[in-house]
Amino acid sequence: MLRIGLTGSIGMGKSTTAKLFAAAGIPVNDADAVVHDLYAGEAVAAVEAEFPGTSKEGAVDRAELARQLALRHDGFKALEAIVHPLVRQREAAFLANQQAAGQSIVLLDIPLLFETGAENRADVIAVVSCDPQIQKARVLARPGMTEDKFKMILSRQMPDAEKRRRADYVIDTGHGIEMAQQRVSEIIADLQSRIAKGEFRNA
Repeated sequence: MLRIGLTGSIGMGKSTTAKLFAAAGIPVNDADAVVHDLYAGEAVAAVEAEFPGTSKEGAVDRAELARQLALRHDGFKALEAIVHPLVRQREAAFLANQQAAGQSIVLLDIPLLFETGAENRADVIAVVSCDPQIQKARVLARPGMTEDKFKMILSRQMPDAEKRRRADYVIDTGHGIEMAQQRVSEIIADLQSRIAKGEFRNA
């Protein structure tokens, strides 16, 4: 079973691109969605213990967590130590289920794929990208987003140029959804062809 690792910096259109793969019949494991789920379940007690006052009504209050993270230089490292092992467990279960179902290709949607070393868990890497001005306009249009918050998020992400350099495939979302959809179809067709040729014997 071939594992596509999908990544891209904030505002590049990664979530929309993941949906295009899903619409084309490729099962998707969305790391962000998994974290949201964990913040309403398994991770709550451990996050509250590390960041007191962040749980409300049985779930992690993301706004309060963000506030506390901004005040602690080791905050992200402490949070990742809690969340990443749980995310990996969910990913392993997803892969086992898809393998059992006989899927030939799956997609792992991982925002910080390179930053967390997750590229080792994928057979090919697809990077979602667009012009920096389009990226900035998209991000600043989000509710509650500021220039400072945007800069802080970018500071934790590998530069787009480096991600593109490391990618097996680049999907440019700056030219509309139809062009992105066409690119996704091309990538799936190419991978199916390469699987048929036996290029991914270890996948």
